Amino acid sequence: MNAWNKFWNWYENKILGSVILIAIIQFIQVPHMVWNADIMLEAGIVSRVHPVIDWFLYGVDLIEIVSIVNVGMIMYSLIKKRQAKKNQITSKISQ
Repeated sequence: MNAWNKFWNWYENKILGSVILIAIIQFIQVPHMVWNADIMLEAGIVSRVHPVIDWFLYGVDLIEIVSIVNVGMIMYSLIKKRQAKKNQITSKISQ
């Protein structure tokens, strides 16, 4: 088994952890959305209170990259699994 297949076998066994990671990243988005709305409304209640808070809430956008990559890997893994099942069924039928 090559390294690529080993990686995907390992990853498929860890999909639940990936989904939990995605959920955490999505929950982090809630304060970010409030902060972003505050900037758009120029209310200044949450945004522009302290530069460090603004930096962390702006940085949440960068965390989304992990979520996007993770969702892509989950989709690829599930598609790969579905294709393998189809191939298995097809080979059983042709035998």
